[in-house]
Order: sequence, then structure tokens, then C-alpha cells
Amino acid sequence: MKYIDLHCDSATVCFDGAYSLSDAPLQVNIQKLNGADCAVQCFAVFTDGKNAENDFAKYVNFFLTSVRELNLTLVKSFNGLISCAQSKKTGAMLTVENSGFTDGDEAKIKALKDIGVSMASLVWNSENSLAYPNAEIKNSGKRLKERGRRAVEIFDGLKIIIDVSHLSDGGVDEILERRKIPLVASHSNARALCGHRRNLTDKQIKKIADCGGVIGVNFYKKFLGGGDAFGCVLRHIEHIIKVGGEDVIAFGSDFDGIPETEGLEGCEKMPSLIDYLSAHIGARATRKICFDNFARVFKEVSG
Repeated sequence: MKYIDLHCDSATVCFDGAYSLSDAPLQVNIQKLNGADCAVQCFAVFTDGKNAENDFAKYVNFFLTSVRELNLTLVKSFNGLISCAQSKKTGAMLTVENSGFTDGDEAKIKALKDIGVSMASLVWNSENSLAYPNAEIKNSGKRLKERGRRAVEIFDGLKIIIDVSHLSDGGVDEILERRKIPLVASHSNARALCGHRRNLTDKQIKKIADCGGVIGVNFYKKFLGGGDAFGCVLRHIEHIIKVGGEDVIAFGSDFDGIPETEGLEGCEKMPSLIDYLSAHIGARATRKICFDNFARVFKEVSG
């Protein structure tokens, strides 16, 4: 079954390790993705710190050069996504993890759209000019900064999907207030099952569902909790479905941003996971998780 993965850090790790995206010795590479029947992999360009803007430019140049050299489809439209689903080759979607380097500046955010960015988060684990992260409990109730509010309006206007993973509870709650445009939590799980701050509360899950958004289940052991990997993923999926319905769940592996999880060491394990889910929750719900849910969001937001 074809699938979409909403988050991996493989492109930046490839650049830092001087690897080719084609066959890098990582949890994700293009050869592995093709073999796993992946329709589209979202590649996050991650930056942090004082040199974030310059680092972003280097990482994006590497990624776009790799896309050209490997003859990959850079997915920027719903038609492109569907084309990849019908192809034997995995498509690549460009996303941003931590857009703090834009400072909420409209020209800088528009430049992201111009190079093909389809999805962006405001923050990572460090406070920036836009928002506060959920990495520290002291940030829990903190809402967006004024530049963050402006960035949200600009992202929405440019039809870039907003990603609330890593954002403080207060920031997530603020964005979700009366929200009608779908958004995503690209790699987050259910806090009711595993109390890590990076996971989502039931209230947040419900509000993401109410705006038509999706949540990509993360494969990091610290966010899944104890037990075998497939069983943990299933429990989080079942809980999120119970709270928000079948249309709110997707995959957001966080491959190459996390240590290997035993049983889910890399994207080559995805077909086995999909078979496991299909046997437990049925083919229809599994197909929604694999492809249909995020495809719907992408069509509605990006066109």
C-alpha cells in the first residue's frame, strides 16, 4: 500500500555526513523509499541557532540539487502528489522545521514558497522570534509572539501548511482557536498514552480534527512509550482515532531525527507496519492513514 510520511530529517543529515540521498547509510534514502513503496516522503530542512538562515540555504541547495540529479518529482501540488502515487518512484516534498530565521518577514516567507516549501513549523526545541517550544515545561502556557502571529497569517495566505509539532501548548491552542484551515502536527503522538510534552493532549487532537487537520504518528520510543514498536504505534493510532476520528491520523516517522527504534529501524520496515495495521484496524482505515488523510489536507490547503 502506498504511503506518505510527513517528516524525516534525512536531507540535512545527508548533507552533514557528505552522503548521497540516493543510498545514504541512514534510516531513509531514496533506494529504500522506492523499495518500501513510499508515494511521497516529506524532507524537513532543519536549522537552529545564529547561522540558521545561512544553514537553511546550504541544506536547501543540497536537497534541490539531489532532486534534480536523482530525477525525483518535487511535489508542490495535489496533481503532483497523485502522479507520485501512480509512479514506481518516490516523490519528495520540501518542508521546514523551525522557520524562526524568517522573523515573520513576508518576503522571506514568500521566498520559501518560491523554492517549493509546502509545510513549515514555527519553532524547534529553542525559543525564537516567533514562538516558544514545548521542550521545556516553563513554556507550556506561552502563546505565540507577535511575529509568530504574523507568520501564521502569511503562511495561510501563501497556502503553506502550518505544522504545530514542537510548539508550546499555548501556541498550539492559540493557532487552533476557531481555526477553519487544516494544519498538521507532522510528528507527534498522544499525551494520554505517553506523557511526554512533545505529544498532544486529547483536546488538541480533537481541535486538529475539527479543523480538518492531521497528526503524523512519531516512531520515537520516548514518544511511543513501552512495548514493541508496532504495538505502540497501533495504540497511539487507535487512541487518536478514538478522540478525533479516522480522518485525523497519518505517518510522521521522524526517521533520521531519532535513534533507531527496535522493530522500526528505518523506512524499509514500513510495508510490514502497514500490513500489521491493516490486519488490526482494517484496510480502509489503514489506507486513510497511509495516504488519503494527508492528501486531502494537501489538496485543500495547497491545491
